[in-house]
Amino acid sequence: MMRKIMSKFLPLFLILFLLDSSLYVRSALSQSQKAFLWKAQSKTGIVYVLGSLHLMKKEAYPLNAKIETAFEKSNVLAVEANINDIAKMDLHKLMQNAFYPGNETLERHVSKETYELIKKETVGLGMPLELIIKQKPWFLSLTLTSLELMKLGFDPNYGIDNYFLRKSMGKKKIVELESIDYQLSLLSGFSDREQELFLLHTLRDMRTIGQEIDTLLRAWTSGDVRGIESLLLKGAENRGMEQVYEKLFYERNKNMASKIEEFLKTRETYFVVIGSGHLVGNRGITEILKKKGYIVEQM
Repeated sequence: MMRKIMSKFLPLFLILFLLDSSLYVRSALSQSQKAFLWKAQSKTGIVYVLGSLHLMKKEAYPLNAKIETAFEKSNVLAVEANINDIAKMDLHKLMQNAFYPGNETLERHVSKETYELIKKETVGLGMPLELIIKQKPWFLSLTLTSLELMKLGFDPNYGIDNYFLRKSMGKKKIVELESIDYQLSLLSGFSDREQELFLLHTLRDMRTIGQEIDTLLRAWTSGDVRGIESLLLKGAENRGMEQVYEKLFYERNKNMASKIEEFLKTRETYFVVIGSGHLVGNRGITEILKKKGYIVEQM
């Protein structure tokens, strides 16, 4: 039974993370304005870096011509994790890290107040409470966010990552900056308290996600870096979330920037797709690359 449930909700895990999963784009894009796309250059290599939206609507396509042109000029696609390569995923490991075993439930791992809030906020989702309370907080957080967005018409099948992975199959080399296994270990590695804070953050966002989509939409579509940054940092201001953001964003930013630096030392042209939240702020990937001395220009 649990394996059947997992086959339904597995794509929700692959969506990942927070800000990235709450954006989409209108079909009428202005080709003259900035895109959420950067060009990084070294003496030998070029890397295009695109902020990703992991859920989209069908009408979002075609994308801005600048994005498509950069992709066509590239011979290697780099993504955080190849979400289409399900064969590499250890489903047993995911089950162990995402669900509580035996009679253990969520109630034993969060405060009474948080548990009551979970029951209140999940009424009407169409998912039985018995399934909700078997999920660990980090996984439940992703599940709830994804379900809410799918109710609003978003679909991971139209996500930026998926789109370019499909276009690259058989045509371009595909590499990973991280991996599905790494991301699973990262999320499941949070302490109970950190996971509870992550879940509380999600529950609060669910109340306003419909209202905030247009703001998020405009920021991504117009290449508004400060707009995306302010939305990202709003969550970081919540008490106790500093360490969660450190692990989810800032440590990963440094690691992924190092991978991109390796690409820049080659003579190939890379097209890199990374969650939009990783590209903004003083500790974002674009700023890290600039500080390393590379020419980085928003397109």
